[in-house]
Parts: sequence; C-alpha cells; structure tokens
Amino acid sequence: MIKSVQIRVDPEIAEKKHLLFNKISNDFNIQKKTVSHIEIVKKSIDARQKKILINLKIDVYINEKFIPKKILSNYQNVKNSREVLIIGAGPAGLFAALKLIENGIKPIIIERGKKVRNRRRDLAKLTKEHIVNTDSNYCFGEGGAGTFSDGKLYTRSKKRGDVDNILNILVEHGATPQIKIDAHPHIGTNKLPKIIENIRERIIEYGGEILFNSRLVDIKIQNNRVSSVTLMDKTEINCSKIILATGHSARDIFELLKNKGVFLEKKSFALGIRVEHSQDLIDQIQYKCNSRGEYLPPAPYSISKQINGRGVYSFCMCPGGIIAPCATSQNEVVTNGWSPSKRDYPSSNSGIVVELKNNDFNEFYKHNVFAGLEFQKNIEKSAWEMAGKTQKVPAQRLVDFINGKTSIDIPKTSYLPGTVSSNLKDLFPKFIYKNLQQGFIEFGKQMNGYLTNEAIVHAPESRTSSPVRIPRNPQTLEHIKIKGLYPCGEGAGYAGGIISAAIDGQKCAEMCS
Repeated sequence: MIKSVQIRVDPEIAEKKHLLFNKISNDFNIQKKTVSHIEIVKKSIDARQKKILINLKIDVYINEKFIPKKILSNYQNVKNSREVLIIGAGPAGLFAALKLIENGIKPIIIERGKKVRNRRRDLAKLTKEHIVNTDSNYCFGEGGAGTFSDGKLYTRSKKRGDVDNILNILVEHGATPQIKIDAHPHIGTNKLPKIIENIRERIIEYGGEILFNSRLVDIKIQNNRVSSVTLMDKTEINCSKIILATGHSARDIFELLKNKGVFLEKKSFALGIRVEHSQDLIDQIQYKCNSRGEYLPPAPYSISKQINGRGVYSFCMCPGGIIAPCATSQNEVVTNGWSPSKRDYPSSNSGIVVELKNNDFNEFYKHNVFAGLEFQKNIEKSAWEMAGKTQKVPAQRLVDFINGKTSIDIPKTSYLPGTVSSNLKDLFPKFIYKNLQQGFIEFGKQMNGYLTNEAIVHAPESRTSSPVRIPRNPQTLEHIKIKGLYPCGEGAGYAGGIISAAIDGQKCAEMCS
C-alpha cells in the first residue's frame, strides 16, 4: 500500500533520507522493514516562528515496490500536417507549439531573436559595451524574457489551467524533478537555456519549424481575417491562423496592430524600482537567526502594503541573484533580476513596484490607448538620460531614497554596467515616489533591519507586465474582431510569468486545433 503522510521536520532531517525514514517510522508507527521507499510529494518552509520547520507531504511505500512514474507527452509527426503560425518563442509560443504537435498540427514559430546560445553574446555586449541589440537581448530571443531572468515557476494562476502538466513537460525536457515538489519552484538562469534548447529540438524532431532572426513586420488582414504575414527579409507566409505570443516588450507589434486597425485596450500595470540587499541580511531577517546554516536555501521575501489606496509590493524577488540590464532599445534603461539554480550569489534583489491605474496616465497622455506605454517609455528614457545616456543605472542608497537625499557614494552592486548616484524623486512622478517612500517605511516595520543605507535602489523596474491588452473573445480566444488572430500570453495581457504564459499558450493552441 501507499500511505500519504504530512509531517513537519527540522531542515536537516528533510535533507537526509535516513533521518527522515526514522522520523516517519517513529511518528506513524510504521515498521522500517515494511517500507521500500519514501517519496516526497510537496515541500515548503515554515519560517514564521523562531524554530524553522519544513512541511513535507510524503508517500510511504509499505510492502509495495516503488516504480518511478514517467509522464511523456503524446507527440505526433506533423511534418506534412496543416500549419499554424506562432509569433514568438517565449513560454507561450513554445508550449503552444508542443500542444499543436500533440494535436497533429504543424507549428511554424517566427522568432525575431537568436537561438538561446547566440543571445549570450548580445547580453555580454549590453553589459560590457552598453550596446543594445533591439532583436536579441534579455527580452527577445529563444525562450523569451524568462530564459535569462531566472525561471521562477511559482504562480497564483492555478485556476487557469494544469500547472502540473507544465511542470511535467519541463521535467521531460531536462528540468530537475524537484520543481514538482517545491512550493515555490525555480529552475535557474544557468540551467533554463538547455531546457529551452531541448524543447526546440523536440519541436523540430516532430516536424515543426522555427525561424530565428525573423522579425514580423506586417500582418495582412482581409475581410477581418488574417491571410498572411511578412518578415523583415520580405518573406511572405500565407496563413489562416496566428498565435500572437510576442511578450510584454514587443512595442513595435502594438504599433503594427494599431496601424492595421486592430482594436487594442489600455491595461493597468505596475512600476517602481529594484532594491538590492545582502543575502545574509535577508536570511537573518527571514530566518530570525545570525547564520542560515547549510540545510536552508537562501531566503526570499514577499511583501505587500496598501498605501494611499494603491498596492505597493515586491515583485520577482531573486534570492542570491543579480540585477540585469534589460533594455530593448538603445535610449532607455530597464532593470530586472535573476538567480542561478543554487541562488548562491552574495546579494538578493527584488522589484518594489506601485500599482498604476489607467486614469493615472490621462494627465500625461490623455485617452490614447498607448498612454500607459508612453508613460513607461518616458520613465525609461529619463533614467537613461539621468545615467549619462548609457546602460548604467540611476541608483541611491535606500535610506537616502526615503529621505529624498542624493547619496554621496554608491558601493559596487551586482548591476554590472555600473551605477550613477541620482536623486530618484526627480525620476518618478510625485505619486509614485511618495508611495514607494511610504511603502519602504512600512516594509521596514514588518522586516526589522530591511531599512538600511547599505541597501541600494536601482531604477526603474518598469516591465512588470504589458501596458496594453489585445482583447479576445473569451470563448474562442480569437481577437474580438479579427478572425484567426489569437492574442496570447504576457504580451496580449493574459499571463504574468512562465507558468501562466505556458498555460495560455496551450489554451490558444487547443482553440486553433
């Protein structure tokens, strides 16, 4: 028989199978000789009290042989099947392609950027020479924005679809099975590229196609139905169905759609800064100890407050990680964060952002559908100018930020292009600055030690989600007016991370099938 048990144990016991075996045997009165295997199903950390415990859900195999489950997708050879175009090779596009193959349909993915390995050279140029390749950067290229920004797999969107299915597919393509167990699963920037490559090889193996360095420049629409696309090399591809999965930073696609008369909507988003602390400090705060010890992972944090009727909250927190330059055009500065699989860098960072509403932009850009987008662009361009028209980032010590004081100096941070000491209240509109200022004060009340001038604020954190939505019919997932156009994922305003984007990609693929 298989007995499912839940248990709370010390971190060391959770890491050592023989200790865990003894604990289960004693606590549940199970004879050791009858147990052939224990399988951890779910794992989470409870750090609410001084004594930190690990919550485990475990399947105990009693007088029964353990046979590892292999869940493999049922892919078909689609080389000669009917075709569906997918614009974008991020998680929405890639998982849409896999689902189409399962359903016997040939995906043709059109990706403006490069293969994942070749993207690294452009990221190095961005970091070292401050040169932005507008088609190959942290946001554009195989795997999309998530490839080099960490691979966090936690989602609150479990009602949208089958999260376990997405995790199984990732494991099938090389991810550690641990992602199916952890409460907040994470792959790591060092490991995710290989998984993306394996997914690409799977798509090609079963007859799909992927066209790299192939930016979309036109969509032909006849009688309110898509009929073809044109690529930057003038190649024209006829089509009747397009899954548009271009990501939240493909501003040129928004412009293209508007110029073609495709109906778009403004969408609220969030904007703020990225703050860096030492990981040791965050460990001390979260674990309430002087030293984390070897059996606990680097501590994350998640915090949210209501300030003046707006949410101010942490976003994409990266334990043991770095802050990266994520501009997609030369005359802007954008920050994001990532961690390797071990999360073993000495600093941690998190976006701290303010909830923005559509009417916030009316003062600046009236009722233009791109009001939020223009607001976002203006902040990013102002940051670039503030940093001397380079990919250095405007920065300020945290307590100085709260006090509105320009920092005398900025210590070296994980942001490799460098920093420029700036007074960030000159960068943001007053309502954003005031909410960030008060938000940090409230955070400090909850996390003793968080408010320190050793922490460094980097600006801006501006690409939390798309400021534009491409509306679609909730029943068919097609655009509300254009037949055959399936807006998908983060760029269309229907996802917020790798898992939710992958789920949305699958849903759109089902509707195309």
